[in-house]
Amino acid sequence: MRSDALKKGPSRAPARAMLKATGLSSADLERPLIAVVSTWTEVMPCNIHLRRLAERVKEGVRQAGGTPIEFNTIAVSDGVTMGTDGMRASLVSREVIADSIELVVLGHLFDGVVALTGCDKTIPAAVMALARLDVPSLMLYGGAIAPGRHRGRDVTILDVFEAVGACAAGKMTEGELCELEDRACPGAGACGGQFTANTMATAVTALGMSPFGMNDVPAEDPRKDDEARRAGALVMDLVRRDLRPSKILTRTALENAVATVAATGGSTNAVLHLLAIAREANVPLTIDDFDAIAARTPILADLTPGGRFNAVDMYRAGGMALLAKRMLAAGLLKDSPTVSGRSLAEEAAEAKEPPGQQVLREIDRPLKPHGGLAILRGSLAPEGCVVKLAGHERLLHEGPARVFDGEEAAFAAVQRGAIQKGDVVVIRYEGPRGGPGMREMLAVTAALIGQGIGDDVALVTDGRFSGATHGLMVGHVAPEAQVGGPIALLREGDRVRLDVKARRLDVDADLEARRSAWRAPEPRYRRGVMAKYAATVSSASEGAVTLAAPENRGEGK
Repeated sequence: MRSDALKKGPSRAPARAMLKATGLSSADLERPLIAVVSTWTEVMPCNIHLRRLAERVKEGVRQAGGTPIEFNTIAVSDGVTMGTDGMRASLVSREVIADSIELVVLGHLFDGVVALTGCDKTIPAAVMALARLDVPSLMLYGGAIAPGRHRGRDVTILDVFEAVGACAAGKMTEGELCELEDRACPGAGACGGQFTANTMATAVTALGMSPFGMNDVPAEDPRKDDEARRAGALVMDLVRRDLRPSKILTRTALENAVATVAATGGSTNAVLHLLAIAREANVPLTIDDFDAIAARTPILADLTPGGRFNAVDMYRAGGMALLAKRMLAAGLLKDSPTVSGRSLAEEAAEAKEPPGQQVLREIDRPLKPHGGLAILRGSLAPEGCVVKLAGHERLLHEGPARVFDGEEAAFAAVQRGAIQKGDVVVIRYEGPRGGPGMREMLAVTAALIGQGIGDDVALVTDGRFSGATHGLMVGHVAPEAQVGGPIALLREGDRVRLDVKARRLDVDADLEARRSAWRAPEPRYRRGVMAKYAATVSSASEGAVTLAAPENRGEGK
């Protein structure tokens, strides 16, 4: 066992003495030591139930002959921090979570790992760490929140964000907004649409790092405890077979994950996160791969924010297994290994489809013939950018740039009614380095929808979008403004053209003639974690991963 170097032999008596002080016995130390790492926190519903699930995982480990040892790491809530300076910490937390899991597992020589995740950054962070460590391991997602019920319909946190815009436009009173706020989030679990958390939970199942069915079960469903025990038993099987992430995280697995993001109309954040996972797994993957895969993958899942249903509905409709069965039959997925010990095709073969389900479409009648995102390039984004296609039909927009240096200025303009139909709202200096931390623009996009002009404007940013965003929105513009990307040279009124069919994002202006007058803004942070992140983070086109030194920025592992 890997842990024998920590606990075996006379010289390790001091280590054993300290471990016994935690309640472990000599018999416990004879067994494999399994890390049960939780991203539990009280700052959000997404992760608040993970301590309970960790106890169930530990039961499964013990019953299967292992010794579980639990530790915790951080999480930052996007939904709570959205629209504030606190949101800058969100993407940065992905790197901190991955680093902290790696450090504790390395430091204590664990034989296996079960990582429990909830909110969206915790999912890729956990898989990034497991890829680096390459010890037998799996990830368990805490599950989606149940929809709230308000005035006879299901509601999610997205409805609250959009209601803020409606309230500002005089379409809703503050009392009505408060009534919705009280009902939108009824308990534990991550945001219930195919926003970033559920998108990444789906993708990690397709990657093979979570067993089929395990991530689908909602947070407060009684069966979630059973799945947690199963995760604990399964990691012991992985240890016995010495099945490591390097055998699972292949190019095929990553292509499968990208395809499921496209087929479910998932979050554009998956581009950042899957690029980051690929880097940690030392598997080549580029943003152009996302475009090619999405172009041949139809949207099959009718999920919010672009569709009608939520994650709980997808679970009841057959879940990931049914989606994979549909996609395998059409050649949109390829068979690959999973942590269950069975292949992706073997897992999907057991899919059960309830009569009359409407969430997951047949291949011959998709919601759209092409996937939910595309990669554009052009004079405004020579390194690429990501446009979300799910939930709207617009593929072309041209209009005057309304340029804002930061999210707050753009949000204030929307709230006071200063954005008009036809405008292209440009939010810059929100990239990985410029933010730093690449904030999500949900407050702005939701306010535009709430005011009723979301279908008549476009938004372009070097920041990113929440998975709850819908409309013609372009994010991850690279190079970002902070490093002198073309978006930094835009001026108010410049004509911006967004052409999805041509895969172009361009501006009708001589940007280079303006370059000599441009100066990079002073960094927002000069010390601490934010400064370290800004100094080492790569471009969004490379996953916004942190690298060893600035001169290595852009190079692979």
